[in-house]
Amino acid sequence: MASESVVLVKRYQSTQRLIHWLGVPTFLTLLISGVVLIASPLAPLAAGGITRQIHRIAVVPFMLLPILYVVLNPKQAMELLKESFTYTRDDIAWFKHMPAYFLGRTKGLPPQGRINAGQKLHHAATFMMFNFIAWSGFVLWFGKGQLGYDVLAITAMIHDLSMLGLTVLMIGHLYFTLVYDALTGMLRGYVTKEYSEMEHPKWVEEKPENQFIVKEKK
Repeated sequence: MASESVVLVKRYQSTQRLIHWLGVPTFLTLLISGVVLIASPLAPLAAGGITRQIHRIAVVPFMLLPILYVVLNPKQAMELLKESFTYTRDDIAWFKHMPAYFLGRTKGLPPQGRINAGQKLHHAATFMMFNFIAWSGFVLWFGKGQLGYDVLAITAMIHDLSMLGLTVLMIGHLYFTLVYDALTGMLRGYVTKEYSEMEHPKWVEEKPENQFIVKEKK
């Protein structure tokens, strides 16, 4: 049987993928332990303070992983932050196609760069939710003896709503990853040129030829 060739393009560095996957169990640990702490029906599971300790232990990698990402990938981190808060006319036009894109349709999408408009919005919102969660969590952990009940109640509400927002963002991230079969990029670092031209044609045009590899597909 004759083999076919597929053209691949590098999408993610190994360090980017490592930090991404380390973040998954950290986020899930915080989410599950947090739900146990605030949900009355699950209160028996939080007895003895073990759940609270697990929650606090998971905070450490949750805070350190973004810092590690910046240390290992400073250029990519700064580019991602800048792009996430920079929107062009093509991005605004892209949002008009969002309902169709949500259903897996990409016909007529305005050309996008390294990250499309939806990904920009996702990254920007994730960045903000992370900061809300981190700062409110810090206050809840260390400010109980210094702050009044009302301040702590508002802080707890910000903390819980921000975690809810981040959870919704992660569900959306998983949904679009599966709909557009983009998981291989984070598993192996490479995506097909065909996929890249559909999602990020401007980014593909900027790539030099030596960054594409041809792989035999049986």
